[in-house]
Amino acid sequence: MNRRNLRTLLCACWLAVVYGSLPLKAAEKQETPAERGFRLLTTKAYLPPDFTPEIFSELWKRWPPALRDQAAQATPEQRRAMAFDYYGLVEVPERGANGAPLGYVDNGQGGWAMNCLACHSGTVAGRAILGVPNSNYALADLISDVLHTKLRLKQPLGHMELGSFTIPLGGSRGTTNAVVFGVALESFRDKDLVVHKEYPLQPLLHHDLDAPPFWNVKKKTHMYYDAFVKKGHRSLLQFILLPRNGPETVKSWENDYRDILAWIESLEPPAYPWPVNQPLADAGQKIFDRQCAECHGTYGPQGSYPNRVLALKEVGTDPLRLQALTPEYRRKYGESWLAHHDPSQVRPETPGYLAPPLDGIWASAPYLHNGSVPTLWHLFHPDQRPKVWQRSKNGYDQQRVGLEVQTFDTPPPLPDGADEATHERQFFNTQLRGKSSAGHTYPAQLTEPERQAVLEYLKTL
Repeated sequence: MNRRNLRTLLCACWLAVVYGSLPLKAAEKQETPAERGFRLLTTKAYLPPDFTPEIFSELWKRWPPALRDQAAQATPEQRRAMAFDYYGLVEVPERGANGAPLGYVDNGQGGWAMNCLACHSGTVAGRAILGVPNSNYALADLISDVLHTKLRLKQPLGHMELGSFTIPLGGSRGTTNAVVFGVALESFRDKDLVVHKEYPLQPLLHHDLDAPPFWNVKKKTHMYYDAFVKKGHRSLLQFILLPRNGPETVKSWENDYRDILAWIESLEPPAYPWPVNQPLADAGQKIFDRQCAECHGTYGPQGSYPNRVLALKEVGTDPLRLQALTPEYRRKYGESWLAHHDPSQVRPETPGYLAPPLDGIWASAPYLHNGSVPTLWHLFHPDQRPKVWQRSKNGYDQQRVGLEVQTFDTPPPLPDGADEATHERQFFNTQLRGKSSAGHTYPAQLTEPERQAVLEYLKTL
């Protein structure tokens, strides 16, 4: 036997010893970056826990009187289901009614820590969908009840409860003040992410946002509603910049977030689950390609997306989100590690908002960047958008394509015994600052039959 053949034989023997006890498929299988990203996102705690299962099991004692009385008579399992419904949380299907909700990770020490799926995964018509905006998530209510429960039980407050004293978490069910979270956390970091507690807090312009669907990230060249920074995994790390996560720790997670972005970009939009009038949709596609594709792109095998930013004076939607990132913040971000110390990664100013891709738009209600328009029908009828609306928990309006809602001229009065702030957050009041449903009036140029045709076509994307 020559030396080369001997080396081959010895190598084969070594592989047999190492992998001999494993099934062949397990030995061969390797995680893709996207698979690893999803595993890390759903099993690794990058933030400290917000609460424990014990705290969560006590939250019902903060609910309105009628619901509290109902919970008092319920079993622990029934109360868990009521709590998930009350706060807009989602069970992990593989676990059943056990463990942390989707969007939270068990940190291995008895705590549940939030991740980005809390806002970016939810239910549509009662069906759990990864990457869909969680339009039912009541973050502010949840943290308020956690805070009061911890105080009652004499337990220390966490970062979310402490932060809520100075930063509103969200003004309506399904919205959050997410951009301001990032601005505040970055205020105390230098360009290399070193923490400086003496740094001044950046100006904070509080406003509500509707989480965009994850499956459209793959089409975008820039991130966020105003497309202010080039797409990249580092921009995702801004939301874990608590002081306890020092620069070495954050940078050691860079590959994790590179794979998390790979998972986000691997997502596909969910298909519309109900019947579609295909001839009407075909007619709608022709109208859409003529009237809407210039901004929102075309769809199908040969589709393309222009990544077009529309000037605020043209689109006319609420300006508060655009005003929230100051020139100084953008400059500092561009010089930082988050932007690879490359100012060209950041637009020093943007004139308006990115016209988003519309894949899976049927599932991503409500609409506009602040979530102020509950259905596509309302988006197509600017003069009939409701002033105040409240969504049902699991209903879906197939006719109007979007959330099933009740509409009001003014918010209903406060019920007896109810908490005022919690009551107000159950309604989307478009008369409040930052919550305007004005703008994007382009569909008004279409005839009513044309609007119905385009609406049918959008179900197919």
